[in-house]
Amino acid sequence: MSAPLPELPKHSQWRTRLLMAGLVLAALNLRPAITSLGALLEEVRDGLQMSGTLAGVLTSVPPLCFAAFGFAAPRLARRFGPGAVVLAGMVAIAAGVALRPFAGGTAGFLAASAFALMGIAVSNVLMPVIVKRHFPDRVGTMTGLYSMALALGTATAAAVTVPMTEALGGSWRTGLGVWAVLAAAAVLPWTALARDRAPGGDAAPAGTASMAPGGGGSGPGLGRSRTAWALACFFGLQATGAYITMGWMPQVFRDAGVPASTAGLLLAVIMAMGVPLAFVIPRVATRMSSQGPIVVALGLCGLTAFAGLYVAPAGGAWLWAVLLGISNCSFPLALTMIGLRSRTGAGVARLSAFAQSTGYLISIPGPVLVGVLYQHSGGWGLPIALMAGFLVPQMVMGVIAGRDRTIEDETRMRD
Repeated sequence: MSAPLPELPKHSQWRTRLLMAGLVLAALNLRPAITSLGALLEEVRDGLQMSGTLAGVLTSVPPLCFAAFGFAAPRLARRFGPGAVVLAGMVAIAAGVALRPFAGGTAGFLAASAFALMGIAVSNVLMPVIVKRHFPDRVGTMTGLYSMALALGTATAAAVTVPMTEALGGSWRTGLGVWAVLAAAAVLPWTALARDRAPGGDAAPAGTASMAPGGGGSGPGLGRSRTAWALACFFGLQATGAYITMGWMPQVFRDAGVPASTAGLLLAVIMAMGVPLAFVIPRVATRMSSQGPIVVALGLCGLTAFAGLYVAPAGGAWLWAVLLGISNCSFPLALTMIGLRSRTGAGVARLSAFAQSTGYLISIPGPVLVGVLYQHSGGWGLPIALMAGFLVPQMVMGVIAGRDRTIEDETRMRD
């Protein structure tokens, strides 16, 4: 059992509660911009006259933006402080989500989406950094807390976007734009937290120390660490599956004869499985010397789900959704491993940026390939086989990344 938290002064207690609220509200906003679009993808395609291939490109925009902007997060946090960068991220999400349905045309839609995704990207990278910096003895618990909130936001957007759109008059533009309200709510706590650069007045964030070789415990480049590369590949492959699922799974069910509202609920089930498991898995993972067994168990759930989708997509839809939801919990596991594979806050900052940005680069082709295969094959057989195929290297890389070692050990061994 974890030791109780030490008694804090009243100011520190208030600040800790505000930080926890900020983490939860920020996490709630890290996926609705994506899953709300997945639930209305057919309507958006029709409204903007997109082909299947272009829709596949649209579903690849999130990982592209996450890769492009995620690398900048540690540098921005060093200069302005992590709180200020997350605040800017929440503002960007609110503005992008509010503007994109009304930007006019595909180009405007993509540009506004990219602006929102830029805010998500920097916040993605800095969540593990903030946890390691402020809760170093509660990495599993706090990672679980914001991962659970992230899964809740993801599932809620998937479940309610279609019925909410219908209740608001049936326009997909309103149904997508309304999620800006949730992002605006997240701006409030981070407005206060952004002014607090670090505990004790330390102007330099502990989790974002110098990335120069030998500075701030950063050590040599992560390109020389097998664990860092394995973690980046694991992160990228699980992200591939996640964005294919968020972008295309409702369409898989709809093409199998499932009504649109039910398809949205099935996506919500997939995402909702992460609400309890995203809290449990990080806590369990931090108590294990190797996280490989969890990686394999999650991967096998995914393989079973894709086999079921191939054979009976509508008949077993709810079971396949549950299994896919369990498999998608590779995401909080990857975040937890980022916190475990380095001894220092500076190392976590570098590893988080490297693993997430490199991983999202790896994930970019997946949704596009699914869209191309879907359009040219006229069915879901080949795309489902591709989705299942991604899980095999994901399990291999996850087992390697889950070994009990740190990036500092490996980079020093190669000096």
